[in-house]
Amino acid sequence: MSDASPDLLVPTLGIRTRAWQYGDPAGEPLILVHGFRGDHHGLEGLAGLLAETAPELRVVVPDLPGFGRTPAIPGREHDLRLYGEWLRAFVAEIAPGGFGILGHSFGSLVVARAIADGLDPSRIMLINPISSPALEGPNGAMTRLAIAYYRAAAVLPESRARRLLGDPLIVRVMSEVMAKTRDPELRSWIHRQHAEHFSDFSDSATLLQAFRASVSHTVGEFAAAFAAPTLLIVGDRDDITPLPEQLRLQRAIRGSRLRIVPGVGHLVHYEAVEDATVFVAGFLRETAAERAEPDARRGAAVDAGESGR
Repeated sequence: MSDASPDLLVPTLGIRTRAWQYGDPAGEPLILVHGFRGDHHGLEGLAGLLAETAPELRVVVPDLPGFGRTPAIPGREHDLRLYGEWLRAFVAEIAPGGFGILGHSFGSLVVARAIADGLDPSRIMLINPISSPALEGPNGAMTRLAIAYYRAAAVLPESRARRLLGDPLIVRVMSEVMAKTRDPELRSWIHRQHAEHFSDFSDSATLLQAFRASVSHTVGEFAAAFAAPTLLIVGDRDDITPLPEQLRLQRAIRGSRLRIVPGVGHLVHYEAVEDATVFVAGFLRETAAERAEPDARRGAAVDAGESGR
C-alpha cells in the first residue's frame, strides 16, 4: 500500500487543517472526507489503494475540524453549515484547478452541504451516505439515547467528559454493533482502529455540536444541487441507513449510479475497501471517458467543417 507523504498544513477559516497526501503530488486531486468521530485513519486504506490502483491521482485526506490533528474552529458552532464552509475553504486552497470529492457517512453530509453552498467538484462519490432521518424509523430510539449520552458528557468537567466519551466498553459496543464481518482477524482489526482513533477529538462541546449536525440532516436535503456525475457505494446491512433509503437517494440524485456491497454494513471503508477502490477507480475512469467522448465528437465536427470550406 502506498505511504502518505508528509502531512499538509492548510490554512482554513482561521485554523490550520492537517491533511495527508497519497499518490502523485502533481496528479488529479481527489479529496476524501471522513465520518463522525473518525479522522484520516478511517480512509487511509482506501486512499492508499486508490493511489496504487489509479496512480494518476493525488489523494488528499484531511482531519475534520475538531477531530484528529485538526483543531476546532474558535468561536464557531460546529454545525453542518460550518463544516460545509470549511470544506469549500480547504478545497479552494489545495485544489483550485478542479477536483473530485468523496465522503463517508457524516462526510457525505459535509460534502452535500458544501455542494449546496457552491462547491463544484468534477465527480462526487459517497460511501454509506446518510440518507434517512436519524430520529425517525427503527433507529430513532437509539439516536435519542445517543443524544442523551453526548449531552450528559457536555455538562461534565472536561476530564470526566473525555473519560465517559472514550470509555473503552462503550466504544467496543459501538464497534461490535457496526462490524458485520465474520472474519475474526478483520473484526479484531476494526475494533483496534476504533479503540485507537474513535476518541481523538478536540473537546466534548465540539463533539456534541458535530453529533447534532450528523443526526439532523440527510444527503437527500441537498440532492437537487448535485450536478456532477455521482456514485453511491452502500452496504446492504447498514443499520444507520437501510438499503431502501439508499435506493430512494439514488432516484433523488439525477443520473447517479449505485453500487451495493453484500454482507456489509456501515463500514464499507473497512470491511470492503478493495471493492470500494474498484468501484471508485472504475467510476473515475468511466466518467473521464464520457467527458472525453463529446470533446472528440466536437473536434471531429470542427475538422469536418474546415475540410468542407
